Amino acid sequence: MPYKHVKIAGTGSYLPDRVVTNDDLAVKLDTNDEWIFSHTGIRQRRIADDSQSPVDMAFEASQKALAEAGMEPDELGMILLSTCTGDYNYLPSSACLLQHRLGANNAGAFDLLAACSGFVYCLEMARCWAVCNQKPVLIVANEMLSRITDWESRETCILFGDGAAAVILTPSRENGLLYSYLGADGENSRLLYVDGGSRLARGREPIAPSYVQMQGRTTFSIAVRALEQVVLKILKDNKLQIEDIAHIIPHQANMRILETLAKRLNIPIERLHANIDRVANTSSASIPILLDELKEQGKLKPNDLILTVAFGGGLTYGGNLIRWQPES
Repeated sequence: MPYKHVKIAGTGSYLPDRVVTNDDLAVKLDTNDEWIFSHTGIRQRRIADDSQSPVDMAFEASQKALAEAGMEPDELGMILLSTCTGDYNYLPSSACLLQHRLGANNAGAFDLLAACSGFVYCLEMARCWAVCNQKPVLIVANEMLSRITDWESRETCILFGDGAAAVILTPSRENGLLYSYLGADGENSRLLYVDGGSRLARGREPIAPSYVQMQGRTTFSIAVRALEQVVLKILKDNKLQIEDIAHIIPHQANMRILETLAKRLNIPIERLHANIDRVANTSSASIPILLDELKEQGKLKPNDLILTVAFGGGLTYGGNLIRWQPES
């Protein structure tokens, strides 16, 4: 009989070696460590070397996830890669580049663009595919935001870092992904965007670099409301209380957003996990990087309920309810 459920069989993550502190940024910007930390909760971020490409990071994270799952690349049925920063702007997809590099000869591959919500979107898309096709899926969230950041803008460059993470989702008798909630708000798309693309005809003049643009204060307010909506929706639809959730793993956008969310929902701070002080905002990679970190630290126990929640450009938002290593 085909399996009706899925579970996470392996995780892996990768962070570049180079650490850039707030003091490093203050050398060229009108800012300092105290100001950045008080406004964002960030102390440092990881920045990729100029010799690295985004798929280099994805490859490292994917190898770790495959090894933990005890799986060979040719066992994969699909590779689903979330990114705002592909190796190429249009094609080929980063997922196809990764498929070739891994030697995943039997896998389909495509990119998904949902900005910082990309990982929670990918989990649900992968669940559907894995159940329908009864094959494992490699999900990768891979972001090299340093390549689309204006390092002369104090409003944005203090926020972002580079990183990648991967999970293996496999068909299972036990239900490891209990529920997903996905939403979008295209009306507010211009609050957070990167210019360029095919919206306008291309002239013959040189094209200026395209950087992340954000209306910070408005985005902050909408993000808090959206994250609150996601948490309440997941709890209500699954007849749960916040006390039933062992771990809340939110997108690491801004520590002040997370603190506001915790106060509004009365979430114990020890259940609302964060690593933004060390890695900054890594867009869709932030949740799986933190998930892998908690696993490595031994903080995730069998049958723990995990709630992920994210908000990002698009605008997009959503979350997942995960049962960690479910027992039969």
